[in-house]
Amino acid sequence: MSRDNNNSERPKRPRISTKKNSDNSRASRSENSSESKPFKRSFPKAGERNSDSRRSGDTSYQARMDKKYGKTEQEPFITSAGEGKKTFGKSAPKRGGSRPNTFDTRDKYERGSLKYGKRPGTESREDKNKSFVQKRRLNKIEKDVHKDTIRLNKYIANSGICSRREADELITQGLVEVNGKVVTEMGYQVQKTDKVVFDGQSITPEKPVYVLLNKPKGYISTTKDDKARKTVMDLVANASPYRLFPVGRLDRSTTGVILLTNDGHMTKKLTHPSFDAKKIYHVTLDKKLTHEDMKLIAEGIRLDEGVAVVDQISFIEGKPKNEVGIEIHIGWNRVIRRIFQRLGYEVEALDRVMFAGLTKKNIKRGHWRILTEQEVNNLKML
Repeated sequence: MSRDNNNSERPKRPRISTKKNSDNSRASRSENSSESKPFKRSFPKAGERNSDSRRSGDTSYQARMDKKYGKTEQEPFITSAGEGKKTFGKSAPKRGGSRPNTFDTRDKYERGSLKYGKRPGTESREDKNKSFVQKRRLNKIEKDVHKDTIRLNKYIANSGICSRREADELITQGLVEVNGKVVTEMGYQVQKTDKVVFDGQSITPEKPVYVLLNKPKGYISTTKDDKARKTVMDLVANASPYRLFPVGRLDRSTTGVILLTNDGHMTKKLTHPSFDAKKIYHVTLDKKLTHEDMKLIAEGIRLDEGVAVVDQISFIEGKPKNEVGIEIHIGWNRVIRRIFQRLGYEVEALDRVMFAGLTKKNIKRGHWRILTEQEVNNLKML
């Protein structure tokens, strides 16, 4: 039998149209859709699609991925009854000590609370500028201290006699001697051990330093004490590399401003009665001061040294009548306390608020600051 005959006897297999099948499948999927939009339907939710595919045994891509990675039904969102906040897979934390308190209120502020103080480490721009100026002045002083030699004109200027330019003129005029020899050389280097004499008097190379302290109660105004009591030098130990001395004295129980310096000429000037260095005190008495006694104090109270002259005395505005302000220039020992004791009053608190034009403004109790150049010039002009 020929090949053609065999092909003719075999029944022909009908051809299947791919386009027709695809159209039928699309038509079957769009049975529930509207006639105007046969190929669009609402997209089911994720939970509904996953559950339908699992129940019907659908082998879609999403169902196969769920089966491959072992994903079951979507984990529900568990909501706590009290908070109303949603947490995934676990309940919300309970209040009332279920977990340890990791916040320690003692570490919040260095001292006190924010209501009554500042956060530690937070400073205003003005405070930072002040501290920067103080450090820069101290650094300049320390640089001069650690040098082995110093120019002669700077040596003279540091002693407080004159400026560097004026010192150059004094050197050229032959008014300065170093170790017994007249020196006229400009830029001459002087050692710290050398003896420098100007106008017949020996001078020291220490640069004048002026420190204003707001003295607290319980400190005495001396450089050292035989009874090992606290002194004002303990409060200004880091103020200067030079040795400082208090200008005048305040009682141990008296508070307020006190000046410390290594300038002997300034100390002598401010403590001498002829220069009339004004001092203002805030006095707190054990009882109200009468107008008659105030008039007697203004006229002058006789003490052992003589008549204690008071420049001004008055009540303090907004304060009770047992608090008065008094201005005085004499420097007798415990003079204010003795004035009020002579009239039958006891001084409970005594605070010096002003000395030679210097006030304790912006200086906390027990703190200090270095005077500015303008304040030093004002002291020199007294």
